[in-house]
Order: sequence, then C-alpha cells, then structure tokens
Amino acid sequence: MNRDPAYAYCERLAREHYENFPVASRLLPRRMRPHIAAIYAFARIADDMADEGQRPANERLQDLHRWGERLHDATRGVFDAGAPHAEVFAALAQTIAQYRLPVSLFDDLLSAFAQDVTVVRYATWADVLDYCRRSANPVGRLVLRVAGCQDPASDVASDAVCTALQLTNFWQDFDVDWRKGRLYVPDEVWRAAGARVTDLDDRRLSPEWRAALEDVSRRTRVLFAEGRAVCDRVRGRLRWELRATWLGGTRILDKLDASRFDVFNARPALSAKDVPWIMWGLLAWRESAIDFGPRTSELGPRH
Repeated sequence: MNRDPAYAYCERLAREHYENFPVASRLLPRRMRPHIAAIYAFARIADDMADEGQRPANERLQDLHRWGERLHDATRGVFDAGAPHAEVFAALAQTIAQYRLPVSLFDDLLSAFAQDVTVVRYATWADVLDYCRRSANPVGRLVLRVAGCQDPASDVASDAVCTALQLTNFWQDFDVDWRKGRLYVPDEVWRAAGARVTDLDDRRLSPEWRAALEDVSRRTRVLFAEGRAVCDRVRGRLRWELRATWLGGTRILDKLDASRFDVFNARPALSAKDVPWIMWGLLAWRESAIDFGPRTSELGPRH
C-alpha cells in the first residue's frame, strides 16, 4: 500500500475509473503502480473537463489551459495546495522528475482533449491518426519511460498498439459517440463506401456502413500487428500486462466482427467469459520475430 497521500489519492481515482486501458493493475510491477496512477489521474481529470458537454466550450477550453499551466508550474516546484486535485500535481511532479518524463507528452494529451471540445468529425484517416498520436500514444510512451525504456523502436511499436486501442474504443462506442454528435470514421472512408449519415440518425446499419466499419477495423488490426512486438520487449509483470491489453483489444475487434458490426443493438465489451480466452492467449503467446537489436535496457528490473 502506498503511504504517500498524493500517490494514494491518484491510485484511488484510478481504481474508481477503470476502463479499457488497465490502470495500475495487479499485473504492473509494484514500483510502477503509483507513477502510472499519477499519469492516469492527470489525464482522466482533463478528459472529464473536455467531456462536460453541458458547459460552454470556451469554459472547458479555459479549464484545460489552466490544467496545463498547473502542470508546468508543478514541474518548477510551484503548487497551490488549496486548488482542486492538488494531490495529482504533487504526485505527478515527483514522477516527472524521477523518470525525466517529457512534459511535451502531457501537452500532447491536453491538445487532444481540447480538440475533443471543438472537433466532432474527421475528414481523413490521417486526421484520425493524428488525433490518436496525441490522445493515446503519449500514454504508451510514458509507461515505457516509467518502466525504464529509452528504445526508439519500442516507442514506434507502442504507438501502433496505443493507436489501435484508441481506434478500437471508437468502433466499440460508435453508437454512443454518434448520439453525442461524434463520428470517428473519417469522411473519406464512409463516403467511399457509399454510406449516408441519415442512416445513423435512424440507427440503421446499412450494408454501406457495415463496409465502412469493416474497412476501419481492418486498418486497426494492421496496427495491432505492427505494434505487437512491444509486448515482448518487457520483463516480469509488465510483459503480462501489455500482452493482456493487446489481447483484450483484439478480442473487442473479434466481437465486432462476430456481430457483423451491429453496433446499434449491442456494445461489444469484455466480460468474465473472455477471461479464459485471454488467459489461453497469454499462455500460448509466441514472441514476435521482429528484431529490435540488442536489449540493453530491458525495461527495468524483474518483478
């Protein structure tokens, strides 16, 4: 149990908001858990600010800007102990200093959250990937840094997996997002398939929309495959954590495929019934044949 009250605050928040990304789970090495929880707490609160749709956009953007200012202040040792969530910055400043984390990765996260406030549609696949580059990829890179990894090739593989996980969440929440006015399938994809947005208003999955979702799902699987090797670059519990995350993400895609992308009648999600499948996947896992070169850092000690 972590006795530092700032980290304990972050860990409680992480446990209360468990999502698709395993956060400070028991599979993580014990030494990493408080630091990952601090990173998560910072991002979770900022994401909630952006997602408060009932508040005016300019107010949410101002809150995000101030959240970023508090981060930069904290890295210089400037804290407002009476401000909301002061514990997050107290913990995060320690983590950033201890592991020399690039503050630019946190700035990228905030830029993606700010984009959520103003952007609800994407023209091209490249636009969607750019959003993922800032909304998801920084998390993977930060986890690797806390684990002790400074390997550029592993960063690239991590980016692919994190983007794939973010995209999977988009297709998983397709109906929910549309009801909020959001559409992450880019215009160039659904238009090429001949789909019509009026069908979405009627919650009707036309053959054209099914084709569009099949297209983006296929692209997502390619990214999972491209990034799989990062799961083999780590040791100990973190290796199992990353592999379980990878398997969970691809399992969601399997469920989408099995339902023929019927996103309006059921939201695909992992359940207790999927645990044996994931456990078997962990036991049967074969390391990627991709050569990353000498493993000098090996991502920290064995735990």
